[in-house]
Amino acid sequence: MAHDIADIALADLGRQRIDWAETHMPVLASIRERFAKERPLEGIRVAACLHVTTETASLLRTLKAGGAIVHVCASNPLSTQDDVTAALVRDEGMQVFAIKGEDSETYFRHIDAVLDEHPQLTMDDGCDLVSRLHQQRPEQVPEVLAGTEETTTGVIRLKAMQADGALQFPIVAVNDADTKHMFDNRYGTGQSTLDGIIRATNVLLAGKKIVVAGYGYCGKGVASRATGMGAQVYVTEIDPLRALEAVMDGHHVTSMEEAAPVGDIFITVTGNRDVLRREHFAAMKDGAILANSGHFDIEIDLKTLGDMAGARREVRPSVEEFLLDGDRRVLVIAEGRLVNLGAAEGHPAAVMDMSFANQALAAEWVVKNGAGLEKRVYDVPADIDAEIARLKLESMGVAIDRLTPAQEEYLSSWTVGT
Repeated sequence: MAHDIADIALADLGRQRIDWAETHMPVLASIRERFAKERPLEGIRVAACLHVTTETASLLRTLKAGGAIVHVCASNPLSTQDDVTAALVRDEGMQVFAIKGEDSETYFRHIDAVLDEHPQLTMDDGCDLVSRLHQQRPEQVPEVLAGTEETTTGVIRLKAMQADGALQFPIVAVNDADTKHMFDNRYGTGQSTLDGIIRATNVLLAGKKIVVAGYGYCGKGVASRATGMGAQVYVTEIDPLRALEAVMDGHHVTSMEEAAPVGDIFITVTGNRDVLRREHFAAMKDGAILANSGHFDIEIDLKTLGDMAGARREVRPSVEEFLLDGDRRVLVIAEGRLVNLGAAEGHPAAVMDMSFANQALAAEWVVKNGAGLEKRVYDVPADIDAEIARLKLESMGVAIDRLTPAQEEYLSSWTVGT
């Protein structure tokens, strides 16, 4: 297949929306300008398994400007923006395999279609592509120079592969760059998660009891924004340090067992499975709303919820009602998949500017250095992280101080005391 998308006729709308996003992505634009001159990815076949959105399109265009041959599939069945795929096929000549709402069989068929192109560089969001490559196409693994990973869940899976001795090429954990997780995960997820919930339900958040499961960077962002909207935030955690931080940030920290009968809205952002399960569903109040902003749709045990329900129906677009005990309703948004992409548009372009700048520069770095790298997970080099922060500040018109020679000497000396 040259491509598999919903409707090529949507390309004009996609082009318009991509152009809009790029006006808010100056860092990536500056990298694309340099890539077009230097062509650091010349001839490299890239398999990109990402959320196919307007912001992702800007990244893919940057890779192409750098000389890469880009093949694209979706990293989530609900996150694809069909107008964007149409524009990428028509205007950029890319092979794109992604349709919003595709079933599981189609999802993996699309991943296979990208792997059929024998990539030399993988760019993953959740590790499905890399996992499938290792498990089902081991003969292709030696063809891959290296890869990058966008999200927390994917990094967790990759580190598990590394620990098992299964990882067969180096991967850069783009997610762990400071200019990614400190901004994308916190400010991006914080805003876009609530955006998805509001678009799907139109509920008033002020005065609601919102339970946030997980207090990593994503959880911190969600809790902070929910507090700003006037909600009473409850946090559940398994990590004592994160739980303590949540307490110090002013949130009510408790167990999910205690939160289940109290919460009005539940948001899972843990990267783990069955965070909301049978005993929690049984205790929830009538009208409780469940949303997930973790990468996979296993944080809410939807199979068990379906088994418990006497009936289920769609009550609004992206909102399904489960009827329990005859008259108690539990509502699930976006099939338990990423609510910010399933029910809204994902992160704002301004924050994805830094995340995808990391992807582009990490791709350049591994192509330059891949032959000398070990088969393990690498952090984004500190100088790349710092350069992205510098470019972002510059684009915002923000100036910062520099060390004087005397200050540099002081910081590097151990002989000067008080």
